[in-house]
This record gives sequence, C-alpha cells and structure tokens, in this order.
Amino acid sequence: MFDLAQLRQSAELVHRHMAPTPQLAWPLLAQRLGCEVWVKHENHAPTAAFKVRGGLVYIDALLRREPQVRGLVTATRGNHGQSLALAARAAGLAIRILVPHGNAREKNAAMRALGAEVIEHGRDFDEARAEAARLAERDDLHWVPSLHEDLVRGVATYALELLEAVPNLRRVYVPIGLGSGICGMIRTRDLLGLDTEIVGVVASGADAYAQSFEQGRLVQTDRADTLADGMACRQPQQLALDMIRAGAARIVRVGDEEIRTAIRTYHEDTHNLAEGAGAAALAALMQERELNAGQRVAVVLSGANIDRTALAELLRDEAPVAA
Repeated sequence: MFDLAQLRQSAELVHRHMAPTPQLAWPLLAQRLGCEVWVKHENHAPTAAFKVRGGLVYIDALLRREPQVRGLVTATRGNHGQSLALAARAAGLAIRILVPHGNAREKNAAMRALGAEVIEHGRDFDEARAEAARLAERDDLHWVPSLHEDLVRGVATYALELLEAVPNLRRVYVPIGLGSGICGMIRTRDLLGLDTEIVGVVASGADAYAQSFEQGRLVQTDRADTLADGMACRQPQQLALDMIRAGAARIVRVGDEEIRTAIRTYHEDTHNLAEGAGAAALAALMQERELNAGQRVAVVLSGANIDRTALAELLRDEAPVAA
C-alpha cells in the first residue's frame, strides 16, 4: 500500500485538476447534535462526488504502466463511472460503462456528457460488474475495477485534506460502498500517526460489509435494497474488508428513513445537497449523538448526485427533522 510521500504526490496530481474541497463546521449541526461537527464537502468536487480523485490517479498510473492501452470498460452506479469518464476524456481514451437497469437517469446523463458509452445491463451493480469483466476480455479493453490500490490512493487525498486541516478529531464517519473511501481514510489516518476513530456506515438493506466485518469473513448477500445506490453492494472485496477490520472501530447500519432525514437535515442546516450515500455518515452520527456529545467529529458528505424527482419527493415529505 502507498506511503505518505506517494499520497502527497497523488494530492498534487489531483489538485492540478480540481481545488481541494472544503471542510466546514456548521453551527446548526452542532446545535442539533450537541457536538462540533465538521463536514468534508466532497459534494463540491467537479463530478459532485469524491470518486473523481480516484479516476484521475488510476488513469495517470495506468498510462505509465500501459501506454498502449486502447480503451476502458467498468461498471458503476454512477460516481465511479463519472470519475473515470472525466479522467478518460482528459487522457483521450474511450470508455464503456455498464450500469444496472433502472440506474439513476441523471447519473447516466452525466456520464454520457463526459463522453462515455453507457450500457444498461443486469438487475444490480454486481451483475453489471460481471458483464463489464466479460466485455473487457471479449473486446480487449482494460477493465477498471471498482476497488484498486490506485483508486484508494486517489480518494485518500480527501482524507489527507480533512485530517491535516482539522486537528484532534475524535472520530470520522465514512460511508461504505465497495470500500475505497473508508480504506483511504484508514490508511491516511495511520500514515499521519493519528488516533482518530474511524466508523464505517452501511445501509441496513445493503449490509454485506457489516456482516463481513462482524463475522470476520466475506459474506455475500442476495439483495442490496436501499435508496442509497452508492452503497448498494452485495459482494464485499477482500482487500477492503481486511483494511476495514484492521483499522475501523465498527460499522453502523442506517435505515433508509434515517438517510432521508439526514438529506433533509443537510438541506435545512447547511443548504447543501446530499445523495443517499452522501448523507449516510450524518445519519450514523445522528444515531450515535449521545456517544459524541461535546466532542469534535467529522462526517464525509461523499456525493450529491441524486435525481431531481427523487429529491423533490423527499423534500416534499412533511416528516419533521428532529432537533
């Protein structure tokens, strides 16, 4: 795994394409939750999600290893795909992206606007991923996995920004999809020699990583049902599980209604937009508010790519946001 010098080099590469995203302490969140709450605003990244960092670093490293590469293929629910589409376009590479049927319409449109060929296949991410691997072999394309050391090194640059900007954090809540974000946070925390506790967050209806963490082995689930499509994972990855079990304190499950409440809370208290996965860390903090009373904590707002129709329905809900 990468060292601190390599991480700083990756940050320099990422910052040639985008400014560091802010980390802000919001008074209304502090008042609501009884603790000092810092939000890492990856919703301010160029694709409105943290994964843009991974794509930039991955493709830079790929072209150094395989300058003859002729095209890419990957699978995504949206943010990983946007990241790679942006980086592929900058590098002059064609990319084919597999998404499951019924994927978020606006995420598909964003990937196509970045020059990607978007293909719908399968009932969920894992079936789309299997098809992407098949097409890579059939058409001699470079298959980009959703979890790779270069992707982790890229997204870890957001952790470096946060942990160096905000000292003495007691804990950080991080959403888990396939695990690159939390792995990057764990590795960065360790490289900086900090004692900050890292807490993973999954959706209750897509808790394969939580089950795997608790049982100490890979647990594959039959379904991944959650409005947080960025966390809809049925098949955990061994690399990520090993890092999470070694470096995270625990994994918290949050329900879809808790995620909806967190999205509304972000809107009311910060006027920031969060997608389901982006709001999950705040939902976990809200669940554990008593544990965090009076402490300095952070949450990762990992992305803001939520379709307008879904957002309109959620914001129209008259359910109160508990103070």
